[in-house]
Amino acid sequence: MAVTAKLVKELRDKTSVGMMDAKKALVEAEGDIEKAIDLLREKGMAKAAKKGDRVAAEGMTYVMTDGDKAAIIELNSETDFVAGNKEFNDLLVAVTKTILEKQPADVEAALALPVAGEEDRTVNDKIINVSQITGEKITLRRFATAEKTAGEVFGAYSHMGGSISALAVLTGSNEEVARDVAMHIAAIAPQYVSDDEVPADVIAKEKEVQLASEDLNGKPDNIKEKMVEGRIKKFLADITLLDQDFVKNGDQKVADFVKQNDMTVKSFVRYQVGEGIEKQTTNLAEEVAKQINN
Repeated sequence: MAVTAKLVKELRDKTSVGMMDAKKALVEAEGDIEKAIDLLREKGMAKAAKKGDRVAAEGMTYVMTDGDKAAIIELNSETDFVAGNKEFNDLLVAVTKTILEKQPADVEAALALPVAGEEDRTVNDKIINVSQITGEKITLRRFATAEKTAGEVFGAYSHMGGSISALAVLTGSNEEVARDVAMHIAAIAPQYVSDDEVPADVIAKEKEVQLASEDLNGKPDNIKEKMVEGRIKKFLADITLLDQDFVKNGDQKVADFVKQNDMTVKSFVRYQVGEGIEKQTTNLAEEVAKQINN
C-alpha cells in the first residue's frame, strides 16, 4: 500500500509523532496504519494509539518578552490537572522561549524548531515526551510573535494562572501604562484596536441583524436608520479597545488613558484557553460502568 501524505497526517493526528517518524513507521508497516501505531508504541514514541482522537481543550496561555521581541502562545492539554503540573509548565516556558527567539511563521514551522537550550530535539519531540509522561494529548494550538522599535514598548499580562494572556505593542516608553492596557485587554476582550480596523462585512452583518430587530417593526425608515446607526456605534464601542471604558477607571475611555500618557496602541493579541474548541462532555457513571464491564 502506498504511503500517502493523507496517511502520514492521519498517523500524526493519532499519535502526535513527527512527520518523518510517521512516514518511516508507515513505510515499515507497508501502509497499514494500525501496524504503524504498534511500531511507534514499541519504540516508545506513541503512548496511546487513540490519543490523537481526544480533545485537548484545557491548558495554559503564556506571554514572554525579551528586548525587542515577544511571543504569546496557547498550549493545550486534556485536563486542567495536567496543565498545572511541573512538566507541562516547563514545556510551556521552553516552547514560548523557542518561538520568541526564532520567530517561526506558523505552528508547523515552530514544531520543527530545535528547543532553546536543547538543540538535540525539536519542539515536537519535547511535546511528545511530556505527553508520554502525563498520559494526555498535548498540542501547540497557536502563537503570535511581535517586534518593537526603540520608541515602542510591550504590554504583557496573564490572568488567572495563564487561562488568559494578552500582548500589546504601544508607542511610548511607559511600561506600567502598557501593562495596564494589556490587563484591560485580558479582562474585557476587545476584538480590534479601533473602528478603522473593523472589517466592513462585520459592520454590514451587524446592521442587517439590527434592521431585522422586532422592536423596529412598523417604524418609518428614517427612524429605523437613526436607531440602527446608534446601535452600530454601541456595537463598535463594545468590540474596539480604544472606545471601551477603561477597566481601572470607568470614567474614562482607553483612548483617553493612553493619550494622557502620550502613548498610542499599535496592536494586540489576546488568547483565552480553549476558546472556540468544542469540549467533550463525559458521563462519569457511564465511564465507570464501561470500565467495569470491559
